[in-house]
Amino acid sequence: MAMRILISGASVAGPVLAYWLTRHGFSATVVERAPDLRKTGGHAVDLFRPAMDIAEQMGVLPRLEERATGTNRLTIRPEGARRPVRADLSKIFSRASDRHLEVMRDDLSEIYHGATRDDVEYVFGDSITAISPDGEVRFENGAPRRFDLVVGADGLHSNVRRLVFGDESRFSTFAGAYLGVLTLPNAAGLDGELLMHVGVGRTVGMYGARHLDDARALFLFRSDRELDYHHRDVPRQKELLRDAFSGMHPDVDRWLDELDRTPAFYFDSITQLHMDTWSQGRTTLVGDAGYSPGAAVGGSTTLAIVGAYVLAGELARADGDHDRAFPAYERAMSGPVRGSRAVALSAAKTLIPTSRLGVRGLAQGARLISALPAAPSRALLRLTTKSARLYNSMPLESY
Repeated sequence: MAMRILISGASVAGPVLAYWLTRHGFSATVVERAPDLRKTGGHAVDLFRPAMDIAEQMGVLPRLEERATGTNRLTIRPEGARRPVRADLSKIFSRASDRHLEVMRDDLSEIYHGATRDDVEYVFGDSITAISPDGEVRFENGAPRRFDLVVGADGLHSNVRRLVFGDESRFSTFAGAYLGVLTLPNAAGLDGELLMHVGVGRTVGMYGARHLDDARALFLFRSDRELDYHHRDVPRQKELLRDAFSGMHPDVDRWLDELDRTPAFYFDSITQLHMDTWSQGRTTLVGDAGYSPGAAVGGSTTLAIVGAYVLAGELARADGDHDRAFPAYERAMSGPVRGSRAVALSAAKTLIPTSRLGVRGLAQGARLISALPAAPSRALLRLTTKSARLYNSMPLESY
């Protein structure tokens, strides 16, 4: 009988892990708290070369390319400046990474689920309430079941991590910034353009995707302290976003007006997780549940996909012996995880400038990189973009 592995979370890391586990001969079950695949109106995410290579091996790369956002132009309006700065995003991306794709997070989740639903048991509308050392798992709605291993792929606020390792506050480090995303009408008719407003301590961008009728506004702002709100108190979160961005620019005020009408809204701190180990007994963590480098700034999607691939591969290499596989998985991922944390902090400083000089530097740097010939612009990016070096140098073993 195939070894039975339970995965909590059906967003990105969960389905990727389930795909590779089944390919290696394991039996995978994915439990997801939401009643169906989450449609949160989430923001666009970047897939760098390792994630693209894994998608190609999974046979889903053509579908991902069909759903690429198509964003290729950038207009930056520095706060207080009279003129915008325009740049060629396609050149910037192609010179930052030799293989890169931008896709909406909801589309990514849907495509990975589609690649696994015929071979993987998905249980929607349920959640784990207890995990015993011998593998018995209790659920909020379903009957108890026994599994050989349990994997938390359930994001920054992981339920599995809380049950096995303790309260999130023991491992989380506030990175000094917040993220908000809202869905709004594409009234500006953005077609392949990212429109950004950048000020000291705050940045907001609006963009569409070529296959979507609506648009997204992504807000990033700094805070010297952690703000007082509950993670389910959406009205309070919207109030905090208004406080941070009101009066920045008439465009931004119009986007904020959509907060009362938006069909989808997301708000959270940019937080890093620092754990000595991601494994305990028969349980381990993958992606943001174990090593979030910080939403929107740290390449967490690529990191989660690579982590899922590596975990499945190490379990296969160890013939399912978690006492060998889990430490090997952590050793393989420790370098990329450490690097991603540094990348995230550096990216946050660039994307959310701390001074007027930083605001001007972000705008002029984007214009310069897109205007220079390929070789000089790549050299400049190597000096200024740690993420390009990190993700392009991340090796993938063949398991």
